[in-house]
Amino acid sequence: MVAFFCRRMAFAIPILFGVAVIVFLTVKLIPGDPVALLAGTGASEETKQALTQQMGLDRALPVQFWEWLSRVATGDLGTSISQQRPVFGMVVDAFANTLVLAVYATVLAVGLGLILGAIAALRPRGVGKIASVSSSVGLSAPQYSVALILIVYIALPTNLFPVSGMSGFGDDPGVLDTLWHGFLPALTAALVPAGVIARTFRSSLSSVMSMEFIEALRARGLSRNRVLVHAFHNATPSLITMIGLQIGYLLGGVVFVETIFNWPGLGLVLFQSISSRDLPVTQAGVLICAVAFVLINIVVDMTLAMIDSRVRTS
Repeated sequence: MVAFFCRRMAFAIPILFGVAVIVFLTVKLIPGDPVALLAGTGASEETKQALTQQMGLDRALPVQFWEWLSRVATGDLGTSISQQRPVFGMVVDAFANTLVLAVYATVLAVGLGLILGAIAALRPRGVGKIASVSSSVGLSAPQYSVALILIVYIALPTNLFPVSGMSGFGDDPGVLDTLWHGFLPALTAALVPAGVIARTFRSSLSSVMSMEFIEALRARGLSRNRVLVHAFHNATPSLITMIGLQIGYLLGGVVFVETIFNWPGLGLVLFQSISSRDLPVTQAGVLICAVAFVLINIVVDMTLAMIDSRVRTS
């Protein structure tokens, strides 16, 4: 197990380096001039040149990348151009809020996905077709459209759920307050992953239920519930892989949700930083999402390795 973990971590190093290169170059393609933003309107050319030299933007791209990567490796993510404060604290606090929303959405997605997938696999006719259609609708529904529908037709007419922010009781909300404020954004973010999980689980469970060992278990006189336990256990590996991928998707794919519901997460911070051409914040935010996705995949691989010994030897 230790050898497998070491191999997986060694494989992640070049991936993380490639992610850093892509993040650095992609952010450079964002239109706009950060120097003009920082200097303000009416600044002289001498002032702009001094800021350009101070920010290191007059150097070659490889030099800029190496200096940026060296700072990132020590935990220095730079200073926000628009807010003039350390980026590290901004993105870490925002990422923590995004993580809360992502975990909340993952719980809803896994619950909905397992229920719909199991119904579709075990009851292929009648109610199973309804479950399959529901998973397809959730998979194809745009997040921003779902968010607006929930706000207009559920939140505003009934006043059951808040439509903005993370808390209504100050800076230190309780768990129930956070769950209450986060229900609609979490449900909006959960629909697509729930559809993916439902389709994956339906396919995997249907395949397992048609295997010969299931018939053997039935022939031995095992009850339906015990047979289903064995079937669910054999369908777990593919399900865990898909859940891990969906968590990574939620960490980087809730920009629309956080923007619409004004959730103070990394998606909202990225939206604001891209709009204001705040390069240090944008780079740090995208990099954290990418690193989190890689680490989640490592955790998923380790979980699969503990469940299935064939993964450790592959």
